[in-house]
Amino acid sequence: MYRAIDSFPRWRSYFYFITLIFFLAWLVKNVFIAVIIETFAEIRVQFQQMWGSRSSTTSTATTQMFHEDAAGGWQLVAVDVNKPQGRAPACLQKMMRSSVFHMFILSMVAVDVIVAASNYYKGENFKRQYDEFYLAEVAFTVLFDLEALLKIWCLGFTGYISSSLHKFELLLVIGTTLHIYPDLYHSQFTYFQVLRVVRLIKISPALEDFVYKIFGPGKKLGSLVVFTASLLIVMSAISLQMFCFVEELDRFTTFPRAFMSMFQILTQEGWVDVMDQTLNAVGHMWAPVVAIYFILYHLFATLILLSLFVAVILDNLELDEDLKKLKQLKQSEANADTKEKLPLRLRIFEKFPNRPQMVKISKLPSDFTVPKIRESFMKQFIDRQQQDTSCLLRRLPSASSSSCDHPKRSAIEDNKYIDQKLRKSVFSIRARNLLEKETAINKILRACTRQRMLSGSFEGQPAKERSILSVQHHIRQERRSLRHGSNSQRISRGKSLETLTQDHSNTVRYRNAQREDSEIKMIQEKKEQAEMKRKVQEEELRENHPYFDKPLFIVGREHRFRNFCRVVVRARFNASKTDPVTGAVKNTKYHQLYDLLGLVTYLDWVMIIVTICSCISMMFESPFRRVMHAPTLQIAEYVFVIFMSIELNLKIMADGLFFTPTAVIRDFGGVMDIFIYLVSLIFLCWMPQNVPAKSGAQLLMVLRCLRPLRIFKLVPQMRKVVRELFSGFKEIFLVSILLLTLMLVFASFGVQLFAGKLAKCNDPHIISREDCHGIFRINVSVSKNLNLKLRPGEKKPGFWVPRVWANPRNFNFDNVGNAMLALFEVLSLKGWVEVRDVIIHRVGPIHGIYIHVFVFLGCMIGLTLFVGVVIANFNENKGTALLTVDQRRWEDLKSRLKIAQPLHLPPRPDNDGFRAKMYDITQHPFFKRTIAVLVLAQSVLLSVKWDAADPVTVPLATMSVVFTFIFVLEVTMKIIAMSPSGFWQSRRNRYDLLVTSLGVIWVILHFALLNAYTYMMGACVIVFRFFSICGKHVTLKMLLLTVVVSMYKSFFIIVGMFLLLLCYAFAGVVLFGTVKYGENINRHANFSSAGKAITVLFRIVTGEDWNKIMHDCMVQPPFCTPDNSTYWKTDCGNYAGALMYFCSFYVIIAYIMLNLLVAIIVENFSLFYSTEEDQLLSYNDLRHFQIIWNMVDDKREGVIPTFRVKFLLRLLRGRLEVDLDKDKLLFKHMCYEMERLHNGGDVTFHDVLSMLSYRSVDIRKSLQLEELLAREQLEYTIEEEVAKQTIRMWLKKCLKRIRAKQQQSCSIIHSLRESQQQELSRFLNPPSIETTQPSEDMNAINQDNSAQPETSSQQQLLSPTLSDRGGYRQDSADAGKPQRKIGQWRLPSAPKPISHSVSSVNLRFGGRSTMKTVVCKMNPMSDAASCGSEVKKWWTRQLTVESDESGEDLLDI
Repeated sequence: MYRAIDSFPRWRSYFYFITLIFFLAWLVKNVFIAVIIETFAEIRVQFQQMWGSRSSTTSTATTQMFHEDAAGGWQLVAVDVNKPQGRAPACLQKMMRSSVFHMFILSMVAVDVIVAASNYYKGENFKRQYDEFYLAEVAFTVLFDLEALLKIWCLGFTGYISSSLHKFELLLVIGTTLHIYPDLYHSQFTYFQVLRVVRLIKISPALEDFVYKIFGPGKKLGSLVVFTASLLIVMSAISLQMFCFVEELDRFTTFPRAFMSMFQILTQEGWVDVMDQTLNAVGHMWAPVVAIYFILYHLFATLILLSLFVAVILDNLELDEDLKKLKQLKQSEANADTKEKLPLRLRIFEKFPNRPQMVKISKLPSDFTVPKIRESFMKQFIDRQQQDTSCLLRRLPSASSSSCDHPKRSAIEDNKYIDQKLRKSVFSIRARNLLEKETAINKILRACTRQRMLSGSFEGQPAKERSILSVQHHIRQERRSLRHGSNSQRISRGKSLETLTQDHSNTVRYRNAQREDSEIKMIQEKKEQAEMKRKVQEEELRENHPYFDKPLFIVGREHRFRNFCRVVVRARFNASKTDPVTGAVKNTKYHQLYDLLGLVTYLDWVMIIVTICSCISMMFESPFRRVMHAPTLQIAEYVFVIFMSIELNLKIMADGLFFTPTAVIRDFGGVMDIFIYLVSLIFLCWMPQNVPAKSGAQLLMVLRCLRPLRIFKLVPQMRKVVRELFSGFKEIFLVSILLLTLMLVFASFGVQLFAGKLAKCNDPHIISREDCHGIFRINVSVSKNLNLKLRPGEKKPGFWVPRVWANPRNFNFDNVGNAMLALFEVLSLKGWVEVRDVIIHRVGPIHGIYIHVFVFLGCMIGLTLFVGVVIANFNENKGTALLTVDQRRWEDLKSRLKIAQPLHLPPRPDNDGFRAKMYDITQHPFFKRTIAVLVLAQSVLLSVKWDAADPVTVPLATMSVVFTFIFVLEVTMKIIAMSPSGFWQSRRNRYDLLVTSLGVIWVILHFALLNAYTYMMGACVIVFRFFSICGKHVTLKMLLLTVVVSMYKSFFIIVGMFLLLLCYAFAGVVLFGTVKYGENINRHANFSSAGKAITVLFRIVTGEDWNKIMHDCMVQPPFCTPDNSTYWKTDCGNYAGALMYFCSFYVIIAYIMLNLLVAIIVENFSLFYSTEEDQLLSYNDLRHFQIIWNMVDDKREGVIPTFRVKFLLRLLRGRLEVDLDKDKLLFKHMCYEMERLHNGGDVTFHDVLSMLSYRSVDIRKSLQLEELLAREQLEYTIEEEVAKQTIRMWLKKCLKRIRAKQQQSCSIIHSLRESQQQELSRFLNPPSIETTQPSEDMNAINQDNSAQPETSSQQQLLSPTLSDRGGYRQDSADAGKPQRKIGQWRLPSAPKPISHSVSSVNLRFGGRSTMKTVVCKMNPMSDAASCGSEVKKWWTRQLTVESDESGEDLLDI
């Protein structure tokens, strides 16, 4: 990059390399980790499904063995392995098992570790063999030998070695005993001495559990280590055979050297040097083959092998499926417990005596004294009186007229209020009784549905595969039927024993599920009670303590000034428009911009802008342009302090400082705000003119650099990032302890073996220290690869330097501190090759094993532990760590559905004209594949450099012009086929149009100018065109979506990284802005300004030579010029400051923040990576739904009316199909769900898709606890409402038929009465009396009914009812309908019209009662009431008595 900066414009180099690192090193590379993790997890799930869940861990303290009893039989007997089996006295055995003994031994181990870490190099003349460290080691070895002998004596040898921990202790005892032998002291047996520190893990139970969780199930991790070692051995042997004959190549001459070279490629440190040396040695012919060989090995080792370690560690951290739901319940219960308590800063008021605010009542008669009354008690009456007064003022025309009778009206209002309360209580009792009745009917309906399912009512229909909606619907119906034991017992008559056993097991299982529901409801109630208790505690404190919730104990709770401050502090932008009818939030056109504006309050937006402006001002500061001496830079300082003062005063007056519920200092963010404000205020008031190095003023300037961290507090998403970082601090701390333990073990070993042995004379011709004195001439080279040709007798340029016997510049092992610093640098895989070469060259080749073992353990296990722990903590914070496999799939499905959008593809034109043909051509798969091949062919043109001076460039550019015209033709055909508006709907089409337009512009400029800039523009157009191919393949689209969504979701994490980097850059300018140039601090990489410091820190984030930059910033006299007056006049560094600065930055950014990116990529990759068996809704299902949606949403608005949902559901096919013959009830439920949730308004694409997703999964397995309860309650409500609607519709039809019958009967009776009167009048009266003729309408009715058959009885003639079963069945039979099967329900059909005949009907007049009955039956009001009660009686009798008799399903109406 630095060479590109010198050769090209600076912005081009920065843009190219920064984007390259960001996309390839941080995003694309982490996709491989996501692939390996998901693949490994999928394999684990498949193996668990095949072989069962992971075996539970049993205690190692007990075991079972067969023992023969007195009767000669065998039985399993539990045996305690810790039971004493030795010959030691009881007192020694008791002492050995006591906790005091164990703590004493562990404390001795800690003292031994401290003594070993205190060892250091004392010089060549010091006798090291019998010093105080050796004597201490002998004493500790004897002590631990006695401990082992005591345990063997107490437990017996067999009982002692039965424990793995005792085996490890015995190994250490044997090794350390050999180590104290004088000839073996400070040899390879030192490993046994330093490994005693591993025993300290037993001190912390949390650390012990964590270590067991990681390394306990060691089969997978051990197998992976063996696989890695085998791979290295095999690849080393292959490389040895391939390159051992190559001359001038010493890296593969022997197997150890080949092994070290391949291991170096595995760690990515200097692997390019290995490849370049091999390429130069093999020659140009075999160079491509060798390059491919090394690159493939490097990619496999770094992208796949290291990702396997992360996958294994994550799998070890994964909980069993059986424990996850239990953990979810416990976590919910724990959250409920924590919400009940108030913070400690508020509970302080409970320590003080109660002093409630009292009020004295005035204007009372003086005959008796009234005590003071609580203000809160009186306030209720005052508020109520004010409400009554305002109500009366609104009702009456004038206030004067209402003032006289106010007491009377208030009493009337009180009586009305009490009356309403009583009525509500009565109505609630009635509603409860009605609800119980409805529940009983619903139980019966479920039993009937279950009976219909089991009776085989679908036998006559052809076999057809059910959709997932149908399967899940029947599963839910079966579960709900199994919830009611009596119904299930009644249904299960006549079944086989096998079926009954299976039903019983299902019933037991669902009973357990019902018990889990009750536990969940109890937890929810507990949460609600905890919140209520918390509110009650706050109210009690507010009532009993007058200073509670008073900012600074001065401003009143309801003071006007405080209310004004609250309004200012909490005002925010809210552009969400709600529908006044439905209450739904309307989506505006710029809703994303409105959401961004409403992210924080107006006051926080002002402070964000002020903070950003202040940070920009700090960017212009440098050691040569300081804020103390630049008035223009002080303006931003004053503005920031003034605005922050106003902000804090407003927030303190509105919410309080510390002792209020919503205080400013209620978390770490508030403390940080106050700290930043005080530092800025002190610096502004002080403004020191001279700042000495390593002084308090310089420390104040460094603390001032924390100002960008204010953004973390102001933006909620940034606070979430900080929470994700610090919530997993415990696990990160445990991993840090493990790595420090590993470093301490190897550092102690390195001090004892390499202390003083790495020093060397700077003159390569001097070997011994005695000869290293005087001066020598050193040659100067311009470049490593530049060999200057000298004339005869001419010497190379150089200068004279003194000889010095010294350690290597960057590391040594003379004490434990320096050794741990060197190993920390090696742990980052930077500089370890140099350490290896120095140890091999100055101590011996055998000691190269030391650094290789440390790198393998630290890199393969230690660093991947950080990755695994950060990913696990991220999943835990997101709530996915405790999710089962089904629940995780459901969460992935919900996230995938949020991303899904309607197809932006217009429909095919109706006619078969030119547009329709163009549409068919552009949508044909062959056309799409041809375009993809042409895009690849155009991209191949960039394999040759486009140079304006090269004649080959012209033909390449001409071919690119031809491809551009082809793509112009493609876009034109699509516009013709889809119309311009239809073409513009798709984002992919817009991108193609943009790239094609750029291509046309390039063609014009190319033929007009024909220079280097046009060639560069043509190359950029080809690159942009190449990205369009990613959306034309499923796998490439999946990976592209993973990267894009990861960038979107990691936006705030990237912003957080930049803010941290900005803080470190400002601090680096203050600490190292004037450091002299060194090995890596040069004119490109330095801290002279904030901009250059940012580039250096970005380089450190990638890990490139960060340790060498740190050592350059540690330069001390006599290698620099100190100045005690001001820090900007010295060129020395800061040793302690550089150590803390660079190590903390590298750990936070490289080990934690970048691993958060890995976690986000892994999470988003799981959204798109899933097999067809693993998906709840496949891509084909979503694609089919998108196509059907486009058919229904013809206007492409993204919303449809609710009544169109039924048409959409009927058009679905495949796995989302709803068969109306089998699942008509499900169809009704889905339609009603849309109507209920959206109040009959419009529904969006995601609304319908979300409903289908809920209906297509097993909610018992996939949904979490609270979501499951809410969903089941919604489905129960929908089921009841649909049942009510169905019954209501059926009753309306029945009443309609009954009214038609009775109207017909009434007309018959009327006509018969008229005819009888006529006959009687003719018979009794003389002929002179005229009879009344019937009306024309009645004559018409009589004529219509004259052809009908006769009825059988007077009861059927006068009042046909549903209770007459025989008549009903006879009518059904006469209607020609088929006979009903057993187990079916049939609605009563309309009876046949009944005719009458005067000659065949005998009327018996029994007096007034008969005629009164007839008249009552003709009355419509009494008719409806009697018919309704009769229908209810019939319905109850049919449901209770004839549940197993014939009849059709109610739901088939």
